[in-house]
Amino acid sequence: MTLLHLRNAQVCAPQPLGTLDLLLGGGKILALESSLPDLPAGLDVETIDLAGRRLIPGLIDGHVHVTGGGGEAGFRSRVPPLAPSRFTRAGVTTAIGLLGTDDTTRGTRGLLAHIHALREEGLSAFGYCGGYHLPPATLTGSVRDDLVFVEALIGIGEVALSDHRSSQPTFEELVKLAADAHVAGLLTGKAGIVHLHLGDGVRGLELVRRALAETELPARVFQPTHVNRRRALFDEALELARNGSPIDLTAFPVAEDEDAWSAADALLRALDAGIDPALVTVSSDAGGSLPCFDADGVVTHMDVGESGALLATLRELLGRGVPLERALPAFTANPARQLRLAGKGRIARGADADLVALDDRGAVDLVIARGAVHVRDGSLQRQGWFEAGRPTD
Repeated sequence: MTLLHLRNAQVCAPQPLGTLDLLLGGGKILALESSLPDLPAGLDVETIDLAGRRLIPGLIDGHVHVTGGGGEAGFRSRVPPLAPSRFTRAGVTTAIGLLGTDDTTRGTRGLLAHIHALREEGLSAFGYCGGYHLPPATLTGSVRDDLVFVEALIGIGEVALSDHRSSQPTFEELVKLAADAHVAGLLTGKAGIVHLHLGDGVRGLELVRRALAETELPARVFQPTHVNRRRALFDEALELARNGSPIDLTAFPVAEDEDAWSAADALLRALDAGIDPALVTVSSDAGGSLPCFDADGVVTHMDVGESGALLATLRELLGRGVPLERALPAFTANPARQLRLAGKGRIARGADADLVALDDRGAVDLVIARGAVHVRDGSLQRQGWFEAGRPTD
């Protein structure tokens, strides 16, 4: 086993811990001390001196179309699957894959295959069963069985609400789906959540409010995302969060005159709103299409989400003077807690060795995923199987 010795790291875990040395091995953080002695010469050890650079937990991207999203403008608009360097270059070491609008030509089998491919490339990856539409796309024929018997699947999503592309789920359908997710979570210790895509529709979060008012389901089961896409929807989401529901912000581009909040603006507003800050996460919608529709529902143009939007949002927050320890949990510790990903989102002895060192500008300098170096001195060290234009070892 090769050991990795990190010296002189300014650790933000996400709370600031000062300058420390770390010893990594077997994919875990073995030691975290103010100074580690030189290790015996017979051990296979690589030493990296971080020279005081900030060391943070690897980012967790909780909303990724790993098999590619899109499809709203015909077959040619299907986004290709994402290669591993799309994540590591962006400081993302854990990706949560899902299906979106197109859960017809793409399905759970393909999603799981790509999740396992990312794992084989050295990343951590999990996924949701289902997609925009009901009945949900599954592997076993039952969402509850998918969550109980398929290790990599941790919840249901992204189920579309208040969107012309959804299957227009009824209150009863949504509640039944959430009940299955909740019970599966109880049986397995998994997150057991319903990850909800919110569109631009005026109904907003109405069905979720009803579910919490009229059933015994706990607030944590519903996790609406894209809630910063309209300012009124964001206000609705804050009210849900005050009652204990987690909310997920999307780091998509926002024009100056748009009726939306950027992820940075929305995170600051959420942190200042008096809600539990642990309920707020930021994801990228990487690989997902970002279509704009005209009044007839026809796509006028389309962009594609990137995991790099997470680090760009974090850098924007730091540029505004937000302390790193205040901004960082929404990208690390909070998604790890909400998704029940043990060992993720923090720097501590025994935690997973998923680490990112930032340079003075807040850009990625070093990325370690599951104890292996993927990016060093800002340069890619490991590529996916086909990324170099041919299969690689």
